[in-house]
Amino acid sequence: MSTPPSARVGVTAVQAALARQLASRASPARRLRRAALVVVLIVLYGLCWQLAQVDLIKLADGLPKLGHWLAQAWPPDVAELPLFAQRMGETMAMAALGTTAAALLALPMAVLASRNITPFPKLYYPARWLLNALRGIDSFVFALLFVAAVGLGPFAGVLGIALHTWGSAAKLFADHIENAGTGPLDAVRSTGAGRGTAIVYALLPDLLPVLLSTTLFWWEFNVRASTVLGVVGAGGIGLELKNSMDLLDFSRLFTIIALILVVVTLLDQLSGWLRKRLV
Repeated sequence: MSTPPSARVGVTAVQAALARQLASRASPARRLRRAALVVVLIVLYGLCWQLAQVDLIKLADGLPKLGHWLAQAWPPDVAELPLFAQRMGETMAMAALGTTAAALLALPMAVLASRNITPFPKLYYPARWLLNALRGIDSFVFALLFVAAVGLGPFAGVLGIALHTWGSAAKLFADHIENAGTGPLDAVRSTGAGRGTAIVYALLPDLLPVLLSTTLFWWEFNVRASTVLGVVGAGGIGLELKNSMDLLDFSRLFTIIALILVVVTLLDQLSGWLRKRLV
């Protein structure tokens, strides 16, 4: 059975395309670009190695010290477990209040920073720039600034978490809104409803599960992040963590770290369970 002429033409065209592709891969210019890319990457990582002051000899010398400290951490010191539980409660309260405040602030800002639904198009870029600034400053830095403003304690941690999470959550909210279909929104607008009414009753109900899932992610993230805010005096379990490290009290330090791991693991499980209910 002979091959139809159209099939032979198709096979020939495919073979020609493959030949051109192989020739382009083997071209001297392409090989030169690849070699240049490899050289650039080597130089870049070599520069990073130098700037980071990586010293494997120091690592090898320090590992035995680390093993000695780990040996001193056993058995764990549970005498102050009620105090640690109270500090952990402060940490969770900081994360809960900061995340909730950030989510409430993020929703109207996300509407303003969404190109497809913003009521003030001229404010789109300024809103995005503000969110980038808030995201670019870590909650640790914000907490340090607020410790100077409102004094030592968990309140400074709440404010630090809220500002950083506000920028991060609003950016993600805005991305979800821009990627969402505007069919229901346009349908409600066509009935004569205002923009705000259409957003509340047509757009947000469809986006609510993903927005709540994003908020849960930031809540569990902030619980982990706020464990170190005590280093700058923002309260929580991080304060006891820093005190134990300063005193080289490794058995006390081990108890604190174990408590953090247990609480974070339980919160991750709870957050995962809640996310499944939102889908």
